Amino acid sequence: MGTGITSILLHNLPYNGRWLCWISVVIFCLNIFLFLSFLCISVVRYTIFKGLWSATLQNPAQAVFLGTFPMGLSTIINMITFVCVPAWGARVAVFSWALWWINITLAMACNFYIPYAIMQTPGVTLSLMNASWLLPIVADIVASATGAIVANVLPDEQHALWTVIISYILWGMGVSTEMLMLTMYYSRLMFHDVPSNEMVVSSFIPLGPLGQGAAGIQLLGQVSLKLFKSNNFIPEAPMAGQFFYVAGILIALLMWGFGLLWLFFALAALYRRRRFPFNLNWWALTFPLGVYAVATTTLAQELPSVFFKVLGTILSVIETMLWIVVAVGTVRCSLNGRLFQSPPLKAWTEKKRENNKKNATSV
Repeated sequence: MGTGITSILLHNLPYNGRWLCWISVVIFCLNIFLFLSFLCISVVRYTIFKGLWSATLQNPAQAVFLGTFPMGLSTIINMITFVCVPAWGARVAVFSWALWWINITLAMACNFYIPYAIMQTPGVTLSLMNASWLLPIVADIVASATGAIVANVLPDEQHALWTVIISYILWGMGVSTEMLMLTMYYSRLMFHDVPSNEMVVSSFIPLGPLGQGAAGIQLLGQVSLKLFKSNNFIPEAPMAGQFFYVAGILIALLMWGFGLLWLFFALAALYRRRRFPFNLNWWALTFPLGVYAVATTTLAQELPSVFFKVLGTILSVIETMLWIVVAVGTVRCSLNGRLFQSPPLKAWTEKKRENNKKNATSV
């Protein structure tokens, strides 16, 4: 996710250059390599350790991170649309559309199942909540924005129209649920202080749904302005495309402002804890800030505004620098073997030992 959003930011940077586009393509290729590598590793892992998949689904602290899979796939689909479709034509557009259908299936599965699994977990209290609970919900919002990007290049206008309609539905499901979760998370912060030193970096995650939601509703408005008129969508309202377009900008401004508040909360939480050890939660600095930068640069295009253009560029540069820092830290800590831990695997191992002891006793 963090690698993918970095490639997107560099490709669409307001003050851009050809050399930056080539760097974004290199990072895009790296993102594909990492995505496929970790996908293969995960398949092998869950195949070898029988029962580990169900153990992961039954552990809400781990299951929420399954939402990162469709979000990572979304960044790949976006860059395929930005880079490969102009170079190789309509067939690649149809291929990205096919990937998008897979993506929304996975995103909806995460959004529907994982929150329900948390509801059914005994002993869950508000004090145990953290911002990672938003991850399976953000997947729908990211998929809706990807749908707008894909619809803009589809050769068949009817396919594009239905893609936009489904994307609006996804956006509505994701944003409405996200607002409920943000209300809960705000209550958790009010009554139980900011997250611990190990989890405080996750305070940036609320920027994700707000930034992506703001960017997505603008992108959907852009495509609606083009498609609704040519397809005579809502015949009784010939100006429907313009309404959706203007409403998208208005909603984006509201969500961007709400995101600014959560950015302050995140920075205040870091200041409150001051010292926080490096762990995988540091990746929460990249994707949420990245999509907030995307929302900012998209506003800069639509208004147009020099303020949003400059601010979007600054946020994009900051995100890229953070990505480099976190990537280097991840590689360094991975080599010494102290970064990756798997609570479900430990629980699976202990359960297997207990079963072996019971079998040995019965014999």
